[in-house]
Amino acid sequence: MNIWLTLILAVQLLSAMTMIGLVLIQHGKGADMGASFGSGASGSLFGATGSANFLSRSTAVAATLFFVCTLALAYLGSAPGSRGESGASVLDRAAPAASAPTGGAAPGAVPGAIPTAPGSIPATPTTDAVPAAPAGSASGTIPTK
Repeated sequence: MNIWLTLILAVQLLSAMTMIGLVLIQHGKGADMGASFGSGASGSLFGATGSANFLSRSTAVAATLFFVCTLALAYLGSAPGSRGESGASVLDRAAPAASAPTGGAAPGAVPGAIPTAPGSIPATPTTDAVPAAPAGSASGTIPTK
């Protein structure tokens, strides 16, 4: 199976380079207008209209070959058992377990918090840690000046 993947990939690369080369040597639409007024394109190797027809057909063949190779690579790459996998989705496979940090605070720990042992209940804060209520009337009304 590995030889087929390598062979199809090589054909795909060659067809891509061929297609790039063929597109680069083609004349634009404006070059045809100049050829009709006698700019010298009629003395080319393929003739005035033969080069465009030959180059465009060759580009179409290279593009078709490129897309067929792309579809074949996608099919062979997604087939169950390719590259020794079980065919399960990437999301179905378990992620590798992360190793615990060797020193320092635990991930997600609050800076300045009192460290506790795992599984223990943290100590309740003392009343000294609670800020004192502002001085004012105890009736719950807003003091006026």
